[in-house]
Amino acid sequence: MTNVFLGLGGNMGDRREMMRSAVAGIRRVLDDVAVSSLYESAAWGVTEQPAFLNAVARGRTSLEPVELLDAMQAIEHDLGRVRERHWGPRVIDIDILLYGSEVINEPRLQVPHPYMSQRGFVLRPLADLAAGLTLPDGSLVGELLTTVDQNDLRRIEGPGWADPSHD
Repeated sequence: MTNVFLGLGGNMGDRREMMRSAVAGIRRVLDDVAVSSLYESAAWGVTEQPAFLNAVARGRTSLEPVELLDAMQAIEHDLGRVRERHWGPRVIDIDILLYGSEVINEPRLQVPHPYMSQRGFVLRPLADLAAGLTLPDGSLVGELLTTVDQNDLRRIEGPGWADPSHD
């Protein structure tokens, strides 16, 4: 089994419900799932769009990396994701941030996620789950977090937000 970290985000529709539905889908694919607190952040890349909700999920899988990518894209599709514009608005986005300590550079999949070390909305929830984690390049998640802008990042809810019994 391989430990994986997934970044979740969305800024369309009922954002919180989409995030909860994505976590429910992830729990059907991964074992031992833990989820960070829920955060709101301004859009990154294409900034003229609604704010995003973001979180990170950690779990364990026996799937190969591309099989995991296919499973995450199937969850996105089932939740209504339509890929129209790069970095544009979306109901849900599930990115593979880390797949064990592997470095993967394939046309469909780059791991570690190529922009994760630049994004506070990824590093903050990742640090909730694993601040002491060493990335494949030797950097520490907690140290990277001190190098990114977090001014537009706001914690919305604690780690229990994605639990089915939580409301």
